[in-house]
Amino acid sequence: MATSKSIFLVDDSATMLMSVRSHLEMAGFAVDTAEDGVKALKKMQAGYKPDLLITDINMPNMDGLELIRNVRALPGFRFIPILTLTTESQSGKRDEGKKAGATGWLVKPVGGADLLKIVRQVLPGV
Repeated sequence: MATSKSIFLVDDSATMLMSVRSHLEMAGFAVDTAEDGVKALKKMQAGYKPDLLITDINMPNMDGLELIRNVRALPGFRFIPILTLTTESQSGKRDEGKKAGATGWLVKPVGGADLLKIVRQVLPGV
């Protein structure tokens, strides 16, 4: 069931990055990480193009919503699936995420099985 799909994980929590990364890597995904939106955007502007972006919303320097808006503006990134992984569960934030271009919304803490289920739903061919 190995896949070579790449997932870019953006979260300012080292614990979250480690936990989510290990779930994804055990499922066969190639995972790269950044700890804030500025670093993530720079990497993508430099040519990194993951199959899926998973981002936290509340981060220093550039939050997830701003990151999503910026990524959607990059050439070739209009249709990349973007999931938010956040403690925010208010529908207002969710609507804001959708408006910014998020494909889906996951509320922390998310279990490994749930995470993989959602990832498989938004990533074609896994």
